[in-house]
Amino acid sequence: MKVIREAIPVKEEAAVAVDLKYTRHGPVLFEDPKHNKAYALRAAWMEIGCAPYLASLRMDQAKTWEEFRDACSYSRIPAENMIWADRSKNIGYQAVGISPIRPGWSGLVPVPGDGRYEWDGYLPIKALPSMFNPAQGYIRTANNYMVPDGYPYAEALHFTWGDEMRAVRIDEVLGSGRMFMVTDMMRLQHDELSVPARNLVPFLRDLAVADPETQKARDLLLSWDYLLDKDSVAAAIYVAWEGRLRSRVRDMTVPENARQFLGGINLKRLIDWISAPDGRFGDDPVAARAALLARCLEEAVAELQKKLGSDPGKWQYGQNRYKHALIRHSLSAAVNATLRARLDAEEIGDATLFLCCSREIG
Repeated sequence: MKVIREAIPVKEEAAVAVDLKYTRHGPVLFEDPKHNKAYALRAAWMEIGCAPYLASLRMDQAKTWEEFRDACSYSRIPAENMIWADRSKNIGYQAVGISPIRPGWSGLVPVPGDGRYEWDGYLPIKALPSMFNPAQGYIRTANNYMVPDGYPYAEALHFTWGDEMRAVRIDEVLGSGRMFMVTDMMRLQHDELSVPARNLVPFLRDLAVADPETQKARDLLLSWDYLLDKDSVAAAIYVAWEGRLRSRVRDMTVPENARQFLGGINLKRLIDWISAPDGRFGDDPVAARAALLARCLEEAVAELQKKLGSDPGKWQYGQNRYKHALIRHSLSAAVNATLRARLDAEEIGDATLFLCCSREIG
């Protein structure tokens, strides 16, 4: 290992000396002295010659689809979706990213660094998925699965993708066959319709609910338009209910020792399981599904009562005590509560700070 000794200055205390260790595969992230092991991370985009976002300068100067793809071939970064459109109404899509080829292994878990698991170069960026003037007349990317059937280099791609629900909604709107104006695109960028809600809420229609407050919540959902509007009480109830469903179904389907590695259940998978419950739900899947839906709705109501009070009229989805983002400073956990309140960003004045993804549609 290459070892670099650094001194980290600490306010009002002596500097702390640390050893930064590097192997030929990258920086050491964790050492296990008991088992005489060290874990290093090799990150492809840290390879010599990678200046990822400089490729965008070439893209900005491209005048043809071919020039655009050539420019994309310099985009040696973590995976991204690049979209092209020209004045002649041509449109194109090119996936970019530096993708190491791992013969016989996936890269999902650590492997010995003794030479048996070396990368066999990189997949050329132009070999990544692309399309030009597709038959449907539009291209949509929303972090969803974009790999065509029979793609020959699947071993060079990553393994996790976003839920397909945003892409489904984009397809619904853009695939309607009507003409669109700029204002229509603006509305689509701010579209609040929940495709999962439209699939899940109807299962509450014949559900027997004993608790009066839960019954009111169910009735609100059944008369809801599935829009996640900031002033909507039904939207708040739905989001709380969906969260409980995802948690309960995860616990039901994922072994306990694996749950810590899963951030949540894929919504498409959740909808499939609720729509057609199988043996995972027990000997009587339909009855078990009904019990699960009712239990999760009761828990959602209890959660909203605890968080927002007993008056359902004040359970608006956009409340800053409910739907908000807390941006934690990297040193937040190391300081006292007073200083943490100054470092972490939660609200700005009376407005709530939201995070969004700008790559909904190319």
